Amino acid sequence: MSFTENLLQKIRIKKLSREIEKSIVSGNTEKRTDLHTMRKLLETGEYTAQKERDMELFILEDGGEEKKKILVLDNDLPIYRTGIADVALRKSPTVKEMLNIRNAVKILNDSDVLVSKKAESLQYVREQCINRLDLTFGPGDLDEIANNGTASLEREYSAGVEEALDLFGELLSYVPAPNEFRKSSHKIIGYLQKNDRGEELFGPVLIYSLIHNTLRLIEKPLHRMNKEDAEMISQICAEKIKAAAEGPQVFAYLKEAVLSGKYAAGN
Repeated sequence: MSFTENLLQKIRIKKLSREIEKSIVSGNTEKRTDLHTMRKLLETGEYTAQKERDMELFILEDGGEEKKKILVLDNDLPIYRTGIADVALRKSPTVKEMLNIRNAVKILNDSDVLVSKKAESLQYVREQCINRLDLTFGPGDLDEIANNGTASLEREYSAGVEEALDLFGELLSYVPAPNEFRKSSHKIIGYLQKNDRGEELFGPVLIYSLIHNTLRLIEKPLHRMNKEDAEMISQICAEKIKAAAEGPQVFAYLKEAVLSGKYAAGN
């Protein structure tokens, strides 16, 4: 796959992971893990399901017959370091197996083979899915993203503009705007940071109007608790004051920001 395709896949992996994470609540036995989305996440890493008794297993790492890393797709998302037969015994034993004393000990206590559960398992799978992607890039790859974004802007193709902004946003660690800076019918993303006093600043800021197909940049960081800064975003959205850059100039700015390494790449 191309760099752009791999970067879009990384964005998708992170989005799926966030959805699953929301369904995992420590200590809440009534909350069910989103297994449907977890299955989608595993598919991005090209892991295939294997049916064993009443379980759905995924081999995350094949270290030999008794040293496999196996995820069981159930509410706890347990990952075991053992063999398939041993997982079957511990997670879905038959009556005959339970009558064996040695088996009963294994069934009651899996700490000798359990690697992780829930959030920790999710984090491991997320990292493995991302690590398999080739995310190396050069100036030509950034030109492609900027050119596609500009062309989409000229054609008033909002989905294409948003995709280009998401791609640059991933490379520059941009996040959605805090509540104080959000505006309806606008996609607003930027760089969230803290000053020496521990106060949150947001900027540079990208503002894309989904209705008017206008793209603007505020280059200076804005203070979250400053009403004048929040008003600045309102004024720019209403086209009452001029932004630091507009239209295709914004994509040129983003390309240079990535090349200069001014901000850390997204995780």
